[in-house]
Amino acid sequence: MKPIVTLTLNPAIDGAAEAEVVRPIRKIRTSNERYFPGGGGINVARVIHELGGHALAIYLSGGVPGPLFDALFAETGIPSRRIAIADHTRISQVIFERSSGLEYRFVPAGPQIEEPEWRACLAAVEETDFAVLVASGSLPPGVPTDFYVRLSAIVTARGAKLVVDTSGEALRQALGHGVFMIKPSLGEFESIIGRPLPDPGDQREAALGLVRSGAAEIVALSLGHDGALLATRDGTLRLPAPPVTAKSAVGAGDSFVGAMTLALAQGSPVEEAFARGLSAGSAAVLSAGTELCRPETVEQLYRELRGRETLALTPA
Repeated sequence: MKPIVTLTLNPAIDGAAEAEVVRPIRKIRTSNERYFPGGGGINVARVIHELGGHALAIYLSGGVPGPLFDALFAETGIPSRRIAIADHTRISQVIFERSSGLEYRFVPAGPQIEEPEWRACLAAVEETDFAVLVASGSLPPGVPTDFYVRLSAIVTARGAKLVVDTSGEALRQALGHGVFMIKPSLGEFESIIGRPLPDPGDQREAALGLVRSGAAEIVALSLGHDGALLATRDGTLRLPAPPVTAKSAVGAGDSFVGAMTLALAQGSPVEEAFARGLSAGSAAVLSAGTELCRPETVEQLYRELRGRETLALTPA
């Protein structure tokens, strides 16, 4: 099987640490510091690799933090193609406050990307052989909002499948341009639809409406503690979230995308792939910071989910 290619325009060095109390003005002493290579597509590649699949990561990095990011990612053993940029790779920070159990996340917008740099990403994709490409994460400053439309033209021209996991105008413009799958959160989905969708029936009809319109072949809508909703032309499937106690929300969506995409690429039915994605997303919240999901936990949650739920689409 060809490797699943991931594209990350806005990777980050993800730092994670703990503090007893987070207060303004005062110096906050931290402990248990860890650093990971992060950002949407980078995390997806890490999840695919951890679950036994083959990934290849295309990403931008540069400036003073660039070599550190490259070194952190090289430790994963995942094949990659780096596109050099002039500006600095961003550095994100997650602080877990022990006294309250709350998590604080500090996420920069990212570096300024020049046109030759983002065009080099498109060229790298054209030069790479793949059957599935996952474009995941935010667009950093300087990248046009129609970037994923341009990317889709390259992917669909070769008969490959494009998974897009982003938000805002970039996602809105990509819809209807040959996208295979999207995985928005409820907030992102409501932004696309243009109205609140608190009712499960409204969520189902809106997701089916996107699929019927040709916006995407598959909509996997994550609903947080309410589980997730799958919509295809054949129908819908709603699954509850596995009963877990969350330590961190970081990387849950990326774990969902990575596990579901890998299962689909391996030939699993869409319902089973969806259940694996939900299990991986739930497994990720059990890990502190940006450690993502662990294979043994994903498998355990998946078996438990299969034992409780019927994985069958409700006809559209």
